[in-house]
Amino acid sequence: MDAAQIDQLRRFNRAVTARVGVLHDRYLGRDRPVGEARLLWEIGEEGRDVRQLRERLGLDSGYVSRLLRALETGGLVTVETRPGDRRVRTVRLTEAGRAERAALDGRSDDLARSLLGPLNADQRARLVAAMAEVEHLLTAATVVLEPTDPDHPDARHCLRSYFAEMQACFDTGFDPGHSLLPDAGALRPPHGLFLVARLHGEPVGCAGLKLPPDAPAEIKRMWVAPRARGLGLGRRFLAELETRAARAGHTVLRLDTNKALTAAIGLYHSAGFREVPAFNDEPYAHHWFEKHVAAPPPG
Repeated sequence: MDAAQIDQLRRFNRAVTARVGVLHDRYLGRDRPVGEARLLWEIGEEGRDVRQLRERLGLDSGYVSRLLRALETGGLVTVETRPGDRRVRTVRLTEAGRAERAALDGRSDDLARSLLGPLNADQRARLVAAMAEVEHLLTAATVVLEPTDPDHPDARHCLRSYFAEMQACFDTGFDPGHSLLPDAGALRPPHGLFLVARLHGEPVGCAGLKLPPDAPAEIKRMWVAPRARGLGLGRRFLAELETRAARAGHTVLRLDTNKALTAAIGLYHSAGFREVPAFNDEPYAHHWFEKHVAAPPPG
């Protein structure tokens, strides 16, 4: 990224915050700032765990607690602890809270109409399309890749989802017991690592990397949840694992895949991998890939 890109992004942020009214203490003309209004919207009709609210909005626990106290004082929400686990708190809207949320929804619709109203039909279409693209890219930028123990619940969730998808799409089905699955120890430092992608705190993908001392590095069990596809996570995983392998002193990175995974095969080709003869006896593999990787520059 360069200075011009950063300057444009900052100008965009200033234009949006001024135009949609988030700088006012009385957001949309109601008796509360935008933080409280957004929290009411995120709680929704079914309620939500406080931890989920924090992760969804990227807010620290102290700030969320202050917002919830203000909403409780106003009679708009109730906060309850889960029986048997006081660490888990659930927040729900009261009748007054649902009425306030409906009022905010109505005024939000009016604000959207005021943004689109001065524009002609072509301009409205361009603005809506641009907003959809911005939302898509901001969502992609929100995903974080984090090293995670393979036995962590999020890692196990991703692997279970991966196995279920392979079972559904492989011609022969998929039995993990027949596959060359690395054990958890092979995906922990210093022998390897396991990355989990999270969006708003929820796991949406995974990828493992084996780093044997006397053989090429190998990518294992890369998967992206259907709802997160199109965000570029597969390419991000490959780039991150390539960097990690190079930093560990490996010059060759390998992977194998099934013929049914055509999108993945296309991704590997476009990322610079080339097909090579089989280097293992994985029963579910039809294609084997290899890429020479260079050590990253210092710093």
